[in-house]
Amino acid sequence: MEQPYKKIVVIGGGITGLTTAYYLQKEIKDKNLPISVKLMEGSHRLGGKVQTVKKEGYIIEKGPDSFLSSKTSVTRFAKEVGIDHTLLSNVKGKSFVIANDELYPIPGGSIVGIPTQIVPFITTSLFSLTGKVRAAADFVLPRSQKHEDQPLGKFFRRRMGDEVVDHLIEPLLTGIFAGDIDQLSLMSTFPQLYEIEQRHRSLIAGMKKNKNSNQHSNERGDFLTFTGGLQSLVDAVVNRLEPNTVYKNMKVNKIEQKGNGGFNLTLASNQILEADSVIVTTPHHALQSMLSTYSFFDFLKEMPATSVATVAMGFSEEAINKDIDGTEFLVSRNSDYSLTACTWTHEKWPHTAPDGKLLLRSYLGKSGDETIVDLSDDQIEQIVLEDLSKIVDINGNPDFTLVSRYKNSMPQYTVGHKKRIEEMYQTAESSLPGLFIGGSSYEGLSIPDCIEQGEKAVTNALSFLKS
Repeated sequence: MEQPYKKIVVIGGGITGLTTAYYLQKEIKDKNLPISVKLMEGSHRLGGKVQTVKKEGYIIEKGPDSFLSSKTSVTRFAKEVGIDHTLLSNVKGKSFVIANDELYPIPGGSIVGIPTQIVPFITTSLFSLTGKVRAAADFVLPRSQKHEDQPLGKFFRRRMGDEVVDHLIEPLLTGIFAGDIDQLSLMSTFPQLYEIEQRHRSLIAGMKKNKNSNQHSNERGDFLTFTGGLQSLVDAVVNRLEPNTVYKNMKVNKIEQKGNGGFNLTLASNQILEADSVIVTTPHHALQSMLSTYSFFDFLKEMPATSVATVAMGFSEEAINKDIDGTEFLVSRNSDYSLTACTWTHEKWPHTAPDGKLLLRSYLGKSGDETIVDLSDDQIEQIVLEDLSKIVDINGNPDFTLVSRYKNSMPQYTVGHKKRIEEMYQTAESSLPGLFIGGSSYEGLSIPDCIEQGEKAVTNALSFLKS
């Protein structure tokens, strides 16, 4: 007897949704499964925050610019879609941090701000003698009491002291999460650090012991991108999806369970689309809105998200007289800067700027200081130039400025996040069988995290339909 045909609808065309649609179609084709897949994206473009602009010989990332090479899901996916030969590593260079309005090199051997080499930490002028002595207390402090979760900032402050946290750890983590580390969840951001502390007691000793023994050469960094920008991955995936299965400008307003199983999806056009399984990969506020009938998603309305902006500027070499000998700087909260960080992109990724040109990429927006993102492009350009002029000697205007805004785009994993998400998944599994969820709001912000969530959604959805 021929099996009845099943329909899967993937909602959201960011990295998670594209991963999900691709691997679903691959499994269906390889195993000749009687299943169809549709991908619905509410906006005019695919890729979510991943977007590359090519302009006057520059390669400019509007969103993320790379991913950790140690996370293999992206390189595996790149090979799958035939662009792994275009991967390249960043060039290593000095990183700096601005504290008390002074520029300091980040001590060598720091991992997430935790020293794994003693000499650079002892000799740095970034910290006072008192701050260094307080950080050394990590060697004798007892382990944290075992409990489910705690603020990330509290954990670091207990181990390393306020000065190391404020001058180094907090600026580094702001660049990753754009959030308040005294509100963020340890178990949802760096659970491995809690495990290291429990195993070794000392965080410094544990990090040193766990440091990857497979060191890269001096020229090779820990991050990867593609020669054509991260958009290359999006384009390669889209080009390999089955024809007539991707629908842009197709917003889903409501998801409701049908009485006999499966789901009705109400589109913005009031059209009803039926599905046997639905995989939602949108941000949490959109997920809650589509499933507002079901109260166990209501907590997502209270889940915060910060707004950020990136500002790319192209310069001629002669426009900057005094430069920094490095690839980036971070900014601590106790410094009088609007920027949170700036990358000398042409140094870190030489392929991104033409000969004789410089590409600087600045970052704005953090928890408690987000109104700056709403300013006009001209105002933001002026603020960035004023901040940069405190560090380097700029004697000319940029050839161009590209401002990219991401409103409420950085989900904040506050204390208890992991438990709340696990409970949401469990309740959805029992109350709405066939509904699966993934994306940056739930189990990891990075591109590799999103790809892994997409892979998991594929396994879960196919297993559900087979059963």
